[in-house]
Amino acid sequence: MDDYVLEDFIERKSASVVKMKKHGLMQGDANLVADENHWKKQSDDRGPEQLRNSACLPGLVGDAWAMADWHFGYGFPIGGVAATDVDNGGVISPGGVGFDINCGVRLVTTNLTLEDVPNIKSLGRNLAKHIPAGTSGKGGFEINPSKLSKLISGGAEAAYELGWGNSEDLLAIESNGILPVEEPDLSERAIERGIRQLGTLGSGNHFLELQTVDSIFDNNTAKGFGLLSNQIVAMIHTGSRGLGHQVCTDHLRNLESGYKKEGKYWRHKKWDILLPDRQLAAAPIHSKEGQEYIQAMQAAGNFAFANRSALTQRFRDIIYQELGSDAEVEVLYDVSHNIAKFEKHVIHGKSCNCCVHRKGATRALPVGHPELDSRFSAYGQPVLVPGDMGTASWVLAGPKKSNQAFDSSCHGAGRALSRSQARKKIDSKQLLNELNEKGIQIHARTENVLSEEAPEAYKDVDEIIKMTHEAGLATPVARLKPLIVIKG
Repeated sequence: MDDYVLEDFIERKSASVVKMKKHGLMQGDANLVADENHWKKQSDDRGPEQLRNSACLPGLVGDAWAMADWHFGYGFPIGGVAATDVDNGGVISPGGVGFDINCGVRLVTTNLTLEDVPNIKSLGRNLAKHIPAGTSGKGGFEINPSKLSKLISGGAEAAYELGWGNSEDLLAIESNGILPVEEPDLSERAIERGIRQLGTLGSGNHFLELQTVDSIFDNNTAKGFGLLSNQIVAMIHTGSRGLGHQVCTDHLRNLESGYKKEGKYWRHKKWDILLPDRQLAAAPIHSKEGQEYIQAMQAAGNFAFANRSALTQRFRDIIYQELGSDAEVEVLYDVSHNIAKFEKHVIHGKSCNCCVHRKGATRALPVGHPELDSRFSAYGQPVLVPGDMGTASWVLAGPKKSNQAFDSSCHGAGRALSRSQARKKIDSKQLLNELNEKGIQIHARTENVLSEEAPEAYKDVDEIIKMTHEAGLATPVARLKPLIVIKG
């Protein structure tokens, strides 16, 4: 962009929100969830500049937002939220969704406490043995192209029909686990990768954790969600695996090739779109390219819903095998945090059909929202926030009324160190010993993953939750403590 000094356009909006005033190519203001201490520690990150760039998307409506866990990403910052007007020149940007399309979190509850588990180490070994993790698709369910086609069109519902999940699960999944797909055109490579990877976690920050409910902060909502003190729950964090990554790669390559450097900017001549960063490459929503990406994105999103369903079924089977048929395993909720959704929002008093990009941000629908199942309507949507493998994760609830950030909330703790920084700074063997001394079983496929995903590599999740609550985006319900961690 032009030679702006970003700080000249920054002002504190509230104790937990920093406002970036519209300037340059920005189509609106932008907001970052950060108290004074957080802002001082993170403001030199490239995230604020990326948020500014994200606010330059044509057809932007309302403000762009960065959730409390914001940090540098591809195109958008992780934690970025930006909406465009579907009916008035809005665009869709794969960089505002991310490579792991519909990466998300599912929380599964049980009727168990630690006292009901005679051998926690045996359970950990069994989970590690039967929950496939790592970069490959080794251990995935074998499916053919016909089954894959059903899954990318039917999502969690198709997974249930194929034997992965219960019908009751569908009511506890965002969008009931299915995004509309008519004619997805996926590359042969995307299909090839998807066929091998259903029912696998992947690597990096993806995991399955067995946890206990450590603290409850809202007794009424916790009871409504089915959460009790000391209860054993499981959190599953994964997405569309190689299929989604390939979909993003294919469409980004096609879109970015149409943008040519013009001074400090990037212009697409056909659509006359000017952007400050080619990684934000976008297509008009109603263009051929835009519609093709939307269909492929939603197909990958359905595969992710099916993948979390398949992993839930694996988890159920292991619990029944270890602890007997009296064990109850139910899905509390399943949320997406890398997706663009088509939603109605009121902007400046007027209803708008919006394309809401959430990259590393999750929905936080308010009390009474029509999309919520009746069991959640009185409490607000469950918001699932994984922390790090050494401290805690959280369950929040959507606020009483729609929040200003297009009903969005944070999706995790957010990285404090890059992966390369973490590998250099953190000794994986020492970390493993420290976590074991805390009573946390770690089952990781590689030593590098331990260093990269160490608690020190992440921001303090409790601080993230505090800022999210103070900003009015979501309300704390329960804090979850890790017991067993399965990672790639």
